[in-house]
Amino acid sequence: MRTLAARTASWGMDCAMCGMMNLLQWRRRADSCTREELDAYLDGCAGMSREVFYRMPPASRQRHRAGWIEWDSPLPTGFPENDRVRVRFYPAVRRGAPVLLLLHALMSASDAGYRKVAASFNARGWSVAFPHLPYHYSRTPKSALNGELAITSDLVRNAECLRQCVVELRQLMAILRARGVREFAVVGTSYGGWAGALLSFLESDFRFLAFVQPIVNVEKAIWENPGAASMRRSLRALGHVPNQIVRHAHLISPLHGIPLCDPARIVVTAGLYDRVSPPEDLELLTQCWAGSRLLRVRQGHFGYRTLRETLQAVEEFIGDP
Repeated sequence: MRTLAARTASWGMDCAMCGMMNLLQWRRRADSCTREELDAYLDGCAGMSREVFYRMPPASRQRHRAGWIEWDSPLPTGFPENDRVRVRFYPAVRRGAPVLLLLHALMSASDAGYRKVAASFNARGWSVAFPHLPYHYSRTPKSALNGELAITSDLVRNAECLRQCVVELRQLMAILRARGVREFAVVGTSYGGWAGALLSFLESDFRFLAFVQPIVNVEKAIWENPGAASMRRSLRALGHVPNQIVRHAHLISPLHGIPLCDPARIVVTAGLYDRVSPPEDLELLTQCWAGSRLLRVRQGHFGYRTLRETLQAVEEFIGDP
């Protein structure tokens, strides 16, 4: 009975949140890219390696002020708010302390919980960087709601948004290395976990990686995810069909790469009742990342229990900074 109640509550929460996401996608239905536009984009990326696609130029017009790091995005979008990268930085007392990259979920409504995580790591001697991912928080264009432009039926913009996110994270690490940081960690949730997984294919100096219900099967996220039903209607109306983006998977799918750090220090958390990032996909991911650990939690895609239990699971890696 307890399991049934937990499953029912999780599905109820997921249905409500997915309904909201579908409403926002419906608001942006006019943003859809055509099939020809998507094919042209995919043709242009077809010969790229991951290193080329996520090439990291030096950060320009850096600004460091109390609690913030800012610079110009290397992949401008035409939205002034989004084209300036902003990272909330919670420094440790010791200069050069390891840095936790705390990567939020899609359309994350509040950073209150993340601030508590940052305070906890600060108390353990870690610095914490909380990037405002593209189109979120302070980077939300005036014409949009928080995060709604990150994932729409404009599949080209979706891919470029993810690309922008990963490149900016690489730049952030380079900025912090220049300030004496030699070790990092990642805790990424959902969309943030997706970006963090791709980052781990390009950078190696992580003490641990924790991905909480990351998006890993991009094809399924578009064509089966209950939170993308409105997107699918818009795509089908323009002649889009499943499997179009399979040839882009080597650049954007966590299932198509291996993290460069020790797999024994990777935790992937699955929600047992999650239909947005299903547990079977995350089980496959940990099989691909041989040696990583799969943590199973009785939750749907939306909720706080998975993050809480993930932080408990990585406690052994935090150690002495």
